[in-house]
Amino acid sequence: MCLMAGTAADAQAAAVQLYAAGSLREALTEIARNFEAETGHEVVLTFGASGLLRERIEQGEPAQVFASADMDHPQRLAQAGQWDAPRVLARNLMCALAAPSVNATPETLLQTLLEPAIRVGTSTPLADPSGDYAWELFRRADALQPGAFAILDAKALRLTGAAGAAQPPAGRSTYAWLMDAGKADVFLTYCTNAATALREVPRLKVIPTPAAWQVATRYGMTVRRGASPGAAPLADYLLAPAAQSVLRRYGFGAPVNP
Repeated sequence: MCLMAGTAADAQAAAVQLYAAGSLREALTEIARNFEAETGHEVVLTFGASGLLRERIEQGEPAQVFASADMDHPQRLAQAGQWDAPRVLARNLMCALAAPSVNATPETLLQTLLEPAIRVGTSTPLADPSGDYAWELFRRADALQPGAFAILDAKALRLTGAAGAAQPPAGRSTYAWLMDAGKADVFLTYCTNAATALREVPRLKVIPTPAAWQVATRYGMTVRRGASPGAAPLADYLLAPAAQSVLRRYGFGAPVNP
């Protein structure tokens, strides 16, 4: 009995613990399975809001590779020691996921968001980079229309990302579930999340954010020093052409400019 318990513990320790932003769930699940098949290294996946994952890592959870939806959270781990300098894993953009009743185009999106009756959903700043990027959108919108930031800052509904936020039922994506339940009229999220929600609920609409106030996001990845033997190979694999091709298929941009 003790031998079996020890064997299970050893196997768990040998597995690569990959903590990653929730927006990477579909792509990294596929990539991890490919990596396991090709290398024999088991990968245990944990997804969540990047800021909350960083806090859990700082509190002692056994992450060995951390893929964040920004560069700041992995950089904070690296600055504290024990983690390598982060590398850019992928890029993303922000989109508006809209209810069927919302009639907006990229050109009219800002005015739509500012309408008093329009409920604007976001993730939670600091806990989740998606929320931070949404507030950067607000600041950029304010440069185009003074006063926009104050309006959007006051009305934004922080529906995801925070500890204790409502979770979707098994098999449902967060944003499709929230929009399907009528929790917001427009949700500002990553374009990859919006595309996933649209596949699940085709009656929703995806509205690109105009270039004039778009926020280009960078996903960062870092590896714990002294991690299990498969950790560094997994990080390298995530940047290799095969894995990057999977990320492209899910809508993520290349980690570096062409």
